[in-house]
Amino acid sequence: MAKAIMIQGTGSNVGKSLIVAGLARAFLWRGLRVRPFKPQNMSNNAAVTPQGGEIGRAQALQARAAGVAAHTDMNPVLLKPQSATSAQLILQGRHIGTQEAAAFGCRKDALLTPVLQSFHRLAADCDLVLVEGAGSPAETNLRAGDIANMGFARAAQVPVILTGDIDRGGVIAQIIGTQAVLDPGDAAMICGFAVNKFRGDLRLFDAGRDDICTRSGWPSLGVIPWFHAAQTLPAEDAMDLPSHPHRPAPPPLPGAKGQRLIVAVPVLPRIANFDDLDPLIAEPDVDVRMIQPGTPLPGDADLIILLGSKATLDDLADLRRAGWDIDIAAHIRRGGHVLGLCGGYQMLGQSISDPSGIEGPARRAAGLGHLHVDTVLGKTKRLAQCDGHMTDSDIPVRGYEIHMGETTGPDRARGWLSLNGRPEGAQSSSGRVKGSYLHGIFGSDPFRAAFLTQLGGHSDLAFEAQIDDTLDALADHLERFMDIDRIWQLARDVTPVA
Repeated sequence: MAKAIMIQGTGSNVGKSLIVAGLARAFLWRGLRVRPFKPQNMSNNAAVTPQGGEIGRAQALQARAAGVAAHTDMNPVLLKPQSATSAQLILQGRHIGTQEAAAFGCRKDALLTPVLQSFHRLAADCDLVLVEGAGSPAETNLRAGDIANMGFARAAQVPVILTGDIDRGGVIAQIIGTQAVLDPGDAAMICGFAVNKFRGDLRLFDAGRDDICTRSGWPSLGVIPWFHAAQTLPAEDAMDLPSHPHRPAPPPLPGAKGQRLIVAVPVLPRIANFDDLDPLIAEPDVDVRMIQPGTPLPGDADLIILLGSKATLDDLADLRRAGWDIDIAAHIRRGGHVLGLCGGYQMLGQSISDPSGIEGPARRAAGLGHLHVDTVLGKTKRLAQCDGHMTDSDIPVRGYEIHMGETTGPDRARGWLSLNGRPEGAQSSSGRVKGSYLHGIFGSDPFRAAFLTQLGGHSDLAFEAQIDDTLDALADHLERFMDIDRIWQLARDVTPVA
């Protein structure tokens, strides 16, 4: 019989996802079959499962930490924000429509049944389910019909570890304040607490930890120091993107050669699948600069990347308002390179049409005009994992498609990738402007090395191996600073479905 335990947080971005990933790897080391589970997620960083479904990127990383393939049951409800008030609703891996926030609030309790179905299917095939909450259970205005935190915990009878973020300050108030506002039945689900992101001498917080124990009556399951290598793992939320104009250059590594390539990335409001950049950010000889609105694109950039978007037409309008369309045109005239991925690919074309109102009112807009292609948005979402190679070589590439548009036009005849035997992408006659629907391409070490070589750079990085090394280091970190044995003891047997 499987056991389960849930990691909830005193707020968003306190480190729940990483703790679940680290625990998954730690329990895997102990010989257990582990599965991650997040009842409800809100993120525009999504992954495609082998079944052709869609889940949050964090759950795909947690599955990797657990040594298993990602599955749609690991994240049965995924909300992908398109605007301030609406989001795509993904249920058990499938897009079922766009939902306004108010309407979702009224119907979310109806989603509890499929959430529990997914949870019990996972539990039937493992020893331990590690459940991740969303946001905070202290958001009492969201408690009615909740499926993300205490609503799920009580329905599935899964005990909860409450995690606070000391780096934000006030962690004692975070944890004790959460207990104070919870319904007694919800508070009773909490079996312990942990404090995350501590900097400095751990002994300095001994009195604070003990104060939380005394006030709450909960045992401490660990005070976790800041895990610096976390930046090498895929981020879940756009709030994890740097807010400064560009990422500071790391110190040069032994063996680093030549001048660093500059990659400029305009940060648009509805940016999606930004983890496409992670392998480039990890490259010691690549300077990835996240350009915020109000800042021009750097004139010395070697490459501009336009990332995916959950609302391509709106982000295209914002790109123009920022004046970046002018910067991109000037960059191309100077001989620079541009790569558009998914929504960014669509923006580079001649036009984007949304006749069915997929992203809002039915409309059409002129694209940036740097590729001779046109895109029509449709109701069918393409979800697929893909393998292939560069068309001008046998260099392998792999990734995934996740989009709701079809792009056609003469520059498609210059597709620069071949995926599963079919041409993919488009490029200009000069070859300096490229677009593709394939996400995750820079994770392929041979492809990334060849791509950077074409720009005058190079790569010796084994990115995929680095991720597994980091997950191992994260598990070791939690083994040192959390009471893993006590967590296993606190986990509760999953009640079989009647």
